Amino acid sequence: ALTASLRLLAIDEMQITDITDAMIVGRLFEKLFEAGVVIVTTSNRPPEELHKDGLNRQLFVPFIEMIRAELVVHELASPVDYRQNRLTGAQTYFTPLDAEARAGIEAIWKGFTDHGSPRAVLLTVKGRQVELPAVCSGVARASFYDLCAKPLGPGDYLAIAGAVRMLILENIPTLGRGNFNEAKRFVTLIDTLYEAHVRLVASAAAEPEYLYLEGEGSFEFERTASRLREMQSAQWAG
Repeated sequence: ALTASLRLLAIDEMQITDITDAMIVGRLFEKLFEAGVVIVTTSNRPPEELHKDGLNRQLFVPFIEMIRAELVVHELASPVDYRQNRLTGAQTYFTPLDAEARAGIEAIWKGFTDHGSPRAVLLTVKGRQVELPAVCSGVARASFYDLCAKPLGPGDYLAIAGAVRMLILENIPTLGRGNFNEAKRFVTLIDTLYEAHVRLVASAAAEPEYLYLEGEGSFEFERTASRLREMQSAQWAG
């Protein structure tokens, strides 16, 4: 049994995105507490926000109450991720897609991951798995095609926004009739990141106002372009 030789268990960046995971983790913690195992865990969210707005969340509430009863919760960060102060005044939207843009993205990525080991993360959403190719210390890195060329929807993007503080999104192409479905997903992704206040660093083929110039949806994209601009501002990030 896991608890037989275990005295302390450390879990880094605990996240709950699916009720099945929620019930498994809840049962695991219950057994560990019964066995007297010391648990140390970190999360980007306080206990009350784990699996927030998730399906059948009421089944998960007893686990949250157990965490509050059995663990001492230390809130080590304010609503602001102060690591992001490094980006104040820095360029966070790179265009065109050239060597300079790649170097800028790489510099920001290394600045946030020098002391960690990036790894792929699988998020479970309604029984499906959504992959973030590289995640470290609450920062995720993915390409436009990773997140917008696959059949992902609002629930998937909500799970991503709930799992990270910052998303580095690379190689956003120009949008139009030829990639209409990808463009719709991109709009949904940006709306979700905006509402969740997730910091965005991006490289793109054009400035926000020139990403989507023709075809169905180009008029509606004006709001997305405005949000992309706002998300670059120091005021929004703060």
